[in-house]
Amino acid sequence: MSYARLLLACALLASLGCSTATKMLAPSNYRNWEPDQATLPYVEFRGNQFVAHNVRYCRYLDDDSYVVEHEDRTYDLSHLRSVDFFMVPFDNMPRLAHTMLSFEFAPPDGPPQYLAVSIEIRKEQGETYAAWKGSARQYELMYVLADERDVVQVRTNIRNENVYRYPTTATPEQTRLLLVDVLARTNQLASRPEFYDTLTNNCTTNLVDHINRIQPQRVKYDYRVLLPGYSDQLAFDEGLIARAGTFEQTKQQAYVNAKALVAANRDDFSQAIRR
Repeated sequence: MSYARLLLACALLASLGCSTATKMLAPSNYRNWEPDQATLPYVEFRGNQFVAHNVRYCRYLDDDSYVVEHEDRTYDLSHLRSVDFFMVPFDNMPRLAHTMLSFEFAPPDGPPQYLAVSIEIRKEQGETYAAWKGSARQYELMYVLADERDVVQVRTNIRNENVYRYPTTATPEQTRLLLVDVLARTNQLASRPEFYDTLTNNCTTNLVDHINRIQPQRVKYDYRVLLPGYSDQLAFDEGLIARAGTFEQTKQQAYVNAKALVAANRDDFSQAIRR
């Protein structure tokens, strides 16, 4: 821990008390979690297939009222076709954003399958997000494997947040390597929890790390990683997302909210937001 972080930790200990001090000492997978984050996903590889355990599909009535469902879903890596990058700017601070990936599988005998990956803080019951807490070892990190009708639809249809979907330029082999790396990290966190960090261990920094592990130095760190509200511009400039004209035209085409509202809760929600 750096000297500055140590001073911050000491100040927090003095102001927040012993329970916070205990939490800051080590991350844990055993706390009184919010229901939608109480169950960690993990993955079993079986040759060219894998079983994603505890894929989440929350059915939301509003942001605080939902029914949590988890499923075990089987995917075939030979059917993996593409990966999309999602960006959700914060309404009150658009320089910041939540970023996600979603992988598309195209089985020959059925409709497309989608597996969304949302890297989040893991909230205890009654806990809310604050950036300063994220730099003070107050949240664990969680990889949520989910149905898009959960992690995308809650943002478009329930929270009324602006959501942008960008098809990436990743080749099938790069997409496969990226997914396997993401799933390995999911398994790692299921057995070895980590603290979330607002600056160094968040959704966007983890996505950059995944990309750079399969293509060393593919994404260079600059202010658009630290301010992920600009991460789509970075991805555009680096050729990581498909271009549809200028960046402004590409971003306009990537906006999915209107399509998501029309397709709410439908079985073909994921296909509909891509039409």
